[in-house]
Amino acid sequence: MNLSVPRRATAVAGLALAGLLAGVAPAATAQPQAAPAAAAAAPDIPLANVKQHLTDLQSIANANGGNRAHGRTGYKASVDFVKAKLDAAGFTTAVQQFTYNGTTGYNLIADWPGGDPNQVLMAGAHLDSVSSGAGINDNGSGSAAVLETALAVSRAGLQPAKHLRFGWWGAEELGLVGSKYYVGQLPSTERAKFSGYLNFDMIGSPNPGYFVYDDDPTIEQTFKSYFAGIGVPTEIETEGDGRSDHASFKNVGIPVGGLFTGASRVKTSAQVQKWGGTATAFDRCYHSSCDTTANINDTALDRNSDAVAHAIWSLSAGTTTPPGKVFENTADVAIPDNGAAVTSTVDVTGVTGNAPATLKVGVDIVHTWRGDVVVDLVAPDGSVYNLKPFSSSDSADNVQTTYTVNASSEVANGAWKLRAQDKAAQDTGYINSFKLTF
Repeated sequence: MNLSVPRRATAVAGLALAGLLAGVAPAATAQPQAAPAAAAAAPDIPLANVKQHLTDLQSIANANGGNRAHGRTGYKASVDFVKAKLDAAGFTTAVQQFTYNGTTGYNLIADWPGGDPNQVLMAGAHLDSVSSGAGINDNGSGSAAVLETALAVSRAGLQPAKHLRFGWWGAEELGLVGSKYYVGQLPSTERAKFSGYLNFDMIGSPNPGYFVYDDDPTIEQTFKSYFAGIGVPTEIETEGDGRSDHASFKNVGIPVGGLFTGASRVKTSAQVQKWGGTATAFDRCYHSSCDTTANINDTALDRNSDAVAHAIWSLSAGTTTPPGKVFENTADVAIPDNGAAVTSTVDVTGVTGNAPATLKVGVDIVHTWRGDVVVDLVAPDGSVYNLKPFSSSDSADNVQTTYTVNASSEVANGAWKLRAQDKAAQDTGYINSFKLTF
């Protein structure tokens, strides 16, 4: 049975649009001076966000035979899940394929625009599980923390001095296969550009310790200083040394570092006194079916996720985006019912170079059936960026949101247009305002 939602027969009362049918509003601009860039402080990474990623990875495993292992459908679904998040946040992503044991594997690489391309700081985690379980601590925890840190980079509009890259590796559980393939495909000239690789493999163990890799001194001290600052003692990581993806980078001379909360080894009595917990395995569900969302220590996951962000911000020497120049048109423009497209225009001036990769497009459209409305951003050279497609099923009112557009190929200065067109009959509305933040 196909149930359809009845459309409203008339427009909402009170939309006095008769005087607005000319279709194009005059441009209006506001140009506050941008403040100088300030040194960036790492944000607090929301634990709830990281745990939601773990819930999503658990759901993927549940829907795909209980695991996310190499060569299984759950792994590719995990890659697709992470990639969609990064694409929406303005990253440039690439899926790298390799073959192992006769099956196709995948690495996911995400680059944040900007930074010195000759100084690459990379953070990564393996995304695959063993075949016996969902792999939520091993290594959903590292994967989720790296993902949320990358999303925090986007939210902050971070402008790092170094180029930031993030990676999620396949087939780690079969011998670091994905990361070895990635490094093996890098020409020596590209390897030389790496200032460091940070690895996060198991950072939410249920009976946690706080271990720091003993590798590059600068990276090691960055992590130690963070934990000292929150009053948490650390030890040098020895259980997994050389057994995770950092080894692939270390073996070709790239500086490495990372964090770990323990696997199958038993926590000593001295470590219990230091960190709490019990004199049992750091992770009793290591490589087992019980490595689910119930197998996570929230405090450890929270602390380590914040440490990931601290390292990214500190080691990339980034700055946050200063308050940008805002250009806004608040003149109303009527959108004809099932009619021609109309535009609202802002004239951008005084911005040097190209538009940013994270151009913020503020849209306020009042409409009684927003699914009817197709919304585009039109650059000064006529390039079109679709913000919102037509949807016959979206019956809610209004389009009031901010879109992020990678407009880095466009010259900033010029006439930018918000274009709206009503593609179906019986509902009406208008552009209330249109704003660009550079």
